[in-house]
Amino acid sequence: MMGNDLLEEYEAGLARASRMIHTVKEGGLDAAGLPDSLKQLAADNGFNGETGVVLANADGVLLGLGDGRDPFIVAAAADKLPKGDYSFAAWLNEDEAPLACLGWLMGGYRFDRYKSQRPALARLIAPSGVDIEAVLRAAAAIGLVRDLVNTPAADMTPETLEYEARAISNEHGGTINVITGADLLEEGFPMIHAVGRAAAVAPRLIDLAWGDPAAPKLTLVGKGVTFDSGGLNMKSAAGMVLMKKDMGGAAHALALGRMIMAAGLKLRLRVLVAAVENAVAGNAYRPGDVLASRKGLSVEIGNTDAEGRLVLADALALGGEEDPDLMISLATLTGAARVALGPELAPFYCDDDGLAAALQAASTKLADPVWRMPLWRNYDAMLSSQIADVNHISGGAFAGSVTAALFLRRFTPAGGAWMHFDLYAWRAKAAPGRPVGGEAQAIRALFEVLAARYPA
Repeated sequence: MMGNDLLEEYEAGLARASRMIHTVKEGGLDAAGLPDSLKQLAADNGFNGETGVVLANADGVLLGLGDGRDPFIVAAAADKLPKGDYSFAAWLNEDEAPLACLGWLMGGYRFDRYKSQRPALARLIAPSGVDIEAVLRAAAAIGLVRDLVNTPAADMTPETLEYEARAISNEHGGTINVITGADLLEEGFPMIHAVGRAAAVAPRLIDLAWGDPAAPKLTLVGKGVTFDSGGLNMKSAAGMVLMKKDMGGAAHALALGRMIMAAGLKLRLRVLVAAVENAVAGNAYRPGDVLASRKGLSVEIGNTDAEGRLVLADALALGGEEDPDLMISLATLTGAARVALGPELAPFYCDDDGLAAALQAASTKLADPVWRMPLWRNYDAMLSSQIADVNHISGGAFAGSVTAALFLRRFTPAGGAWMHFDLYAWRAKAAPGRPVGGEAQAIRALFEVLAARYPA
């Protein structure tokens, strides 16, 4: 969970005794206008603005910015400083200040569910003009994604995801309906049932609704595979190590949904989470099986380790039945996306050029990196099947993320606005405020676009 606090705006916080944080770019110490004692502290430690270096005494704090490219570098100070109140010595511009405050909160994140103790954390007086509530909403969303993804699969089952969704719905006055186990077949979700039927905890479709039914409809669809063994096409031991994170799409959908509800955007929100565990048992679905789908398409199974697109497809079909103004799917879907763009850059697919451009602009402004990928129609042929309407994988080594998105596109309304995110939801290398473990991607940029499209 997130730790450090934003106390209040700068003017109100001046009455508090706080230590000033002096930010120094690498090589810029001479121009920093520091108190003599801090200059001496820097000299004693050979400090000249190196990135992430934090030095402090009674007269203030020195924080090295390095080349200044990391907007969240203040997290290094939040992580290292002792309990107390702090404020920035120099004014930040209107774009820098919110990111610095968010970085401060990110620096206080600890996944402490299994820890018996937690240290007291430092607090920041936010610079004047910062929308503190907006920063807190973003920090809470990041913390929720990290907490859900970091939780081991034994404690993050499909039932646990249902519990988390119910808690969010109750917090904001939403309604929720959950279809579980064999009822999925009765209600028309055969692929969700097939993928999850071998697990000890029953599969389910979680359906959360909030907002004015007459408002424009936004539907978020999250992949909630709480653990992915690969099914009968079983993963290697190394391939299973991080598979607790395969519910990262569901975590993102729930966190973005909570941001929307907390901000009171003028829309009718629906969050659909297909929650399953892809396990191995005598009743597991098999490669070569042909599954029915809610959409009415028959789907040949090329590999049981490509289960996420199957559960998403049934959920997308349900979401599309009410023709929402916009539908967004979020999933940790393919390794091919990581090969293409690596772990930090989130690929997305979208047929709407204006919507895609707005997201790219928000991504740059908020340091929430995304990259648009092509829905290349010529690759549809890679999903052909001799015995069914479609195969759910291409069977080849090329364009794995693209063909996964093209498969999903078949289950969305014709002509409807749809965006799909092929996320990693994990950091393998730590940075200030971004520890190794679960990570939120794209939802801050998405919220910016949605807030402009459906203002509160």
